[in-house]
Amino acid sequence: SVANLRVARRVRGGRLYDGGGSGVVITPDGFVVTSAHVVAGASGVVRATLDDGRELEAEVVGADPFSDLAVLRAAARDLSPAGLGDAEGLRVGQLVVAMGNPGRIVENVIQTDAALNPGNSGGALADGLARVIGINTAVAGIGLGLAVPIDAATRRIIGALMTEGRFRRAFIGLTGGSRPLPPRLAARVGRETALEVVDVVAGSPAA
Repeated sequence: SVANLRVARRVRGGRLYDGGGSGVVITPDGFVVTSAHVVAGASGVVRATLDDGRELEAEVVGADPFSDLAVLRAAARDLSPAGLGDAEGLRVGQLVVAMGNPGRIVENVIQTDAALNPGNSGGALADGLARVIGINTAVAGIGLGLAVPIDAATRRIIGALMTEGRFRRAFIGLTGGSRPLPPRLAARVGRETALEVVDVVAGSPAA
């Protein structure tokens, strides 16, 4: 089930601006996955319109801007959830369909030429068996779109957002880059590259 989301944001001057996107129902008791940027800055409740015509109030349970995923909880216990697939098994050229309910680039994404139209952000990228294998996130150019894959990592993020309202990430506080090792040293340690520490963030665990 794909829902249309209407999000009110307060802008300069105190006025409310209505934005929107799409979301994917993942449990019968109201949990909905969408893109974090769709609900960023939401003022008050989000209104979700389902494909059966019902309009429900939903609250943001948690959001993770780094993965561009967010979880909402709608006020219902009888929803029809979408089946989740696994993006790990995708192959180049496989048929996928981008779905939304119309009304920024992130790491680890699926690139697709399935049409992403206004309002599709947060909607489902589904395979030929109607399983959700991604959450639409952005248009990458003419005829290209990006989706956050449904895989083991994103399942952990979604689970954490559902239970804790946030996803905890490890943070060291180092800025670095890969650098080639001199041939003799590379032969001795059994690898050709190493991490060069460029900077240490003040106040971080590494400081």
